[in-house]
Amino acid sequence: MPEVPSTAMSSGAGPSTNKRRKKKKPAKPLPRPHQLKKLSEKQELEDLDAAAMEFELPEGLRAFTDLPLSSHTKRGLKKCSFVKMTDIQASSIPVSLKGNDVLGAARTGSGKTLAFLIPTLEILYRRKWGPQDGLGALIISPTRELAVQIFEVLRSIGCYHGFSAGLVIGGKNLKDERERLSRMNILVATPGRLLQHMDQTFGFECDNLQVLVLDEADRILDMGFARTLSALLSHLPKSRQTLLFSATQTQSVAQLARLSLKDPTSIGVGDEESKIDTPESLSQHYSICELDKKLDVLWSFIKMHLQSKVLVFLSSGKQVRFVYESFRRMQPGVPLLHLHGKQKQSARLAMYTRFTSSQHAILFATDIAARGLDFPSVDWVVQVDAPEDAETYIHRVGRTARYDSSGKGLLLLLPSEKEGMLAALENKGVKIEHIKIRASKTRSIRNDLQSLAFQDPEIKYLGQRAFVSYVRSVHLHKDKAIFKVGELPVERFAESLGLPGTPKIKFLSREQAKGRKNASRTVAALQTQIDSDGGETSTDENASASDSDESEGTESPDEELQRNSTEATEPSKPAARTKYDRMFGRKNQNILSEHYTKMIDHDDASDEEFITLKRADHDLLDSKEHVEYDIEDLSKRKLKLSRTKRMVAKYGQLGQKLIFDDDGNAHEVYEMVDPQEFYKHGVDSVKEAGRKFAEGEQGNMKEADVLDKRIAKDKKQEKKRKRKEREKGPRDEAEMDGPIVAPLSDDDGYVTPDFDLPSKSESDVEPPPKRSKHSALFARPHSKSLEDEEALALRLLRSQ
Repeated sequence: MPEVPSTAMSSGAGPSTNKRRKKKKPAKPLPRPHQLKKLSEKQELEDLDAAAMEFELPEGLRAFTDLPLSSHTKRGLKKCSFVKMTDIQASSIPVSLKGNDVLGAARTGSGKTLAFLIPTLEILYRRKWGPQDGLGALIISPTRELAVQIFEVLRSIGCYHGFSAGLVIGGKNLKDERERLSRMNILVATPGRLLQHMDQTFGFECDNLQVLVLDEADRILDMGFARTLSALLSHLPKSRQTLLFSATQTQSVAQLARLSLKDPTSIGVGDEESKIDTPESLSQHYSICELDKKLDVLWSFIKMHLQSKVLVFLSSGKQVRFVYESFRRMQPGVPLLHLHGKQKQSARLAMYTRFTSSQHAILFATDIAARGLDFPSVDWVVQVDAPEDAETYIHRVGRTARYDSSGKGLLLLLPSEKEGMLAALENKGVKIEHIKIRASKTRSIRNDLQSLAFQDPEIKYLGQRAFVSYVRSVHLHKDKAIFKVGELPVERFAESLGLPGTPKIKFLSREQAKGRKNASRTVAALQTQIDSDGGETSTDENASASDSDESEGTESPDEELQRNSTEATEPSKPAARTKYDRMFGRKNQNILSEHYTKMIDHDDASDEEFITLKRADHDLLDSKEHVEYDIEDLSKRKLKLSRTKRMVAKYGQLGQKLIFDDDGNAHEVYEMVDPQEFYKHGVDSVKEAGRKFAEGEQGNMKEADVLDKRIAKDKKQEKKRKRKEREKGPRDEAEMDGPIVAPLSDDDGYVTPDFDLPSKSESDVEPPPKRSKHSALFARPHSKSLEDEEALALRLLRSQ
């Protein structure tokens, strides 16, 4: 049988062929790849939110992978080798992910930075934060270095997220920050610069802020940013999540938490807030050292630890600069760095980066480096000057033994600071051991510093500033039971800095003067009481008065009264001080102060004749030679006199102009006449003479006026005549020379120049006259006459 086509079979006869087959419904199209990606992201965010709200960290699990984090954050943590969480991270991150406010406290080096950076990234990621949403997270730190450190960690762990982050700190161009500020999703800033942008930068809004982080909150308040922080909080919305972290929990921090946090979860804040846990791998030591021996001990310590990384704390920036500059010139054999608040921002960042990347270095710093900065592998923290309180000591020594590494700390205490500082540290639960410094291992550098101060005036000047700043810092410390400025050996301390003498401390002098003034008032009151009682006072009163005088370091009442009476009868007249005396008395000159003292020591005649300049005698009356010498030596500023005065000073009294009458008698031009002779003909005659004189002068003025008008008229006519000549000159010249375009001749238009006519020089050529538009429009070319053509032909023939 022949094969039947399949089409015929499908349409053949049969009971089923009469019925129309039902059409199948078209299947739903498969989702495209980008739609699948959106669905997966949405599902991921929902799963993350649900997991974060129900997450409870089991005991024994400390890995970051166990947390309900996004894949971007986990990749960033893995890239930076962050695997295991610390105590503060394991306790605070799950709470922060739920959206609760956190009040965290932990010891230094425990990883508080990641404890608030990870929740910040996760919260913005789950809320699909984008560039169009504006600022979503704000992180405030007390110092620029800490802000830079936080920003670098944020860039490292958030490199797989799509957020834009910015750093706003002082020391940079405000205009550059303004241009980028409105595009930032995460901002790391210091309080002062942030408030400046909030007040001055147009378009910078914080209305959609989601997360606020206050890092090292106690330090922010200690640095005087309390009012700034209150102003910042007033700009921020109330519906935000706040994370507050600090190494120490003070009363001011608790007050700030009450103002800025809503039902916070306290992490690491126990019942005994005064007890602070320090790392077990940190060995802490203290030693008793005299003030004038501190630099010797520091130099010897550096020479014995050349292969170590040491952080040295001093109380002021001027001390840091002096120690750095002097030790740098002495070349200890290890790189030296310095960090203080008076440096420029670029220099501070350079010092921070160098010390972070160095294996062996010495960094001299103030308390600006005591909070939050993470210097890796610091072996020693040496506190040359005692900290102001136990909290500052904890922050300083916390720069070493961070995370799982070990470290050592050394604290140098004065004998007067020992009892008070050790008691304060013991109250905070800090265990510190005593260590003795071997005198045989200590080398004195006093002579070296004196030599540097003598050779380099800058070292001497820095030493003077360092001396005053240290005494001032001790005087300003609030705990007077520990810091006693009256017991400081200032003379020996100045010698240890290489100074030739003890600089004057003005603020102590003012206080002493105030004490003497109060003492004199007390003496006056006692004297008044003695006079009122008839000279009888009790023994107790006299004893108390004498004790008070001895305690204040003033004179006794009898000596005071005797001195006052002597001063009243014989008042002293201090010698006048010139500006040169004041200049030589300053302590910040480029030469030693002792040398300046010799220059103005008037008791020694030889010194006065050899160095001191004698004042010139400007009497100008002795002789002509002496006068001329003095005039030539005067400065230009003193010669700002009138010409007459200078001539008088040089040649004496100037000559007088005399006139002679008909009899040959000499008279001055203007001389006074005797009043009797003047009025001998009566007052009317005087008035008549005045009237005649006025009429004569009036006639002279009229003649002069007529003459002036005639001269002005002649000048005007002469000017007009010259202008007409200038306008007429070029036209006549054109008529004489013919038209500008001459007709072509047999020699192809070449015309032999006329050498017989005198040619005008360039200076004699007058500029073309100015013509109006109408004259230019209706001007006609000049026609050449027959006489001109004949003259031209004649000239051509002559030239041949």
